[in-house]
Amino acid sequence: MFQNIVAATAVLCACATTAEARSHQHHRHGYYHHYRSHHTGSPHAWCGWFMRGQVGSDPGPSFNLARSWAHYGSNAGGPSVGVIVVWRHHVGKIVAHENGQWIIQSGNDGRAVRTRPRSIAGAIAFRRA
Repeated sequence: MFQNIVAATAVLCACATTAEARSHQHHRHGYYHHYRSHHTGSPHAWCGWFMRGQVGSDPGPSFNLARSWAHYGSNAGGPSVGVIVVWRHHVGKIVAHENGQWIIQSGNDGRAVRTRPRSIAGAIAFRRA
């Protein structure tokens, strides 16, 4: 009986570990990265919250709001690699420029952290940290 309980517990642990590993699996198709995870403690719209962890010094909870990033650091004067790009309702970091496309890493892009080509049309600010 005890051996059956131990065996059943081992199977359940193995299944849980496999499911957890799958939920944090990284997918890469070209420049498209998709990190699936659950961000505990983050606000519902969490792109600003994610960006707070990507800069050297956390600017505080007021920067959970994407638009707040339009006042962070200094004006970059336009897009370039390493610059924070701000839209009215989203914020991300430009990580590359290839084939005429800006590659942006941002949180809460389809409820995930993604690195992918993205239009900068409608951007309200480009900021240097």
